[in-house]
Amino acid sequence: MRTRIKFCGLTRVEDVRAAAAVGVDALGFIFADGSPRRLGVAQLDALIAAVPVFVTPVVLFRDNAAAEIAAVLARSSRLVAQFHGDEDPGFCASFGRPWLKAVPMGALSDAALTGFLSSFVEVGCAGFVFDSHGGATTGGSGRGFDWSRLPKALPAPLILAGGLTPETVGDAVRRVRPEGVDVSSGIESAPGIKDHAKMRRFADEVFRARTD
Repeated sequence: MRTRIKFCGLTRVEDVRAAAAVGVDALGFIFADGSPRRLGVAQLDALIAAVPVFVTPVVLFRDNAAAEIAAVLARSSRLVAQFHGDEDPGFCASFGRPWLKAVPMGALSDAALTGFLSSFVEVGCAGFVFDSHGGATTGGSGRGFDWSRLPKALPAPLILAGGLTPETVGDAVRRVRPEGVDVSSGIESAPGIKDHAKMRRFADEVFRARTD
């Protein structure tokens, strides 16, 4: 299985180009209130223009209003949505786009996990981003979670996030064998400013691990 790579929280055109050059599969652009990586619509237009046709642009929302989400998605037919808040399954499915749902491993108990996943699969969730957020922890914090809590059988692709870095991602790919890995703070020099050397090392570690 080929583990795919998503770099999230991009804010600069030069970082989009550098990410594409190292061979990522998807790039994430954040519209969540309170995030230091939050974009405006004009910024998004410039960033999407730099995304090659073979790389998927993903826009991340966290409890945004429906009208705002629709306005952002209208900027390009290429955009995939990722929901990172308390959005319910019907709300996520209502925009007519492929979409991902973040799983708040910092908030969900193991007992609640199965029901949570099933409710989103039933309405067409394309994949789950398992992250450490929940409670006082938000996404992009650089914190990880216990991978042994991941479900053994999952009804949609598993994308692993939370605390991944060039130093840890190889072990993550070998142990978890996720369909994808998602990183933001682990490849930055400052929030929203990507470190191109870290980006290259992260991608190289994934490429190496997925051949083991």
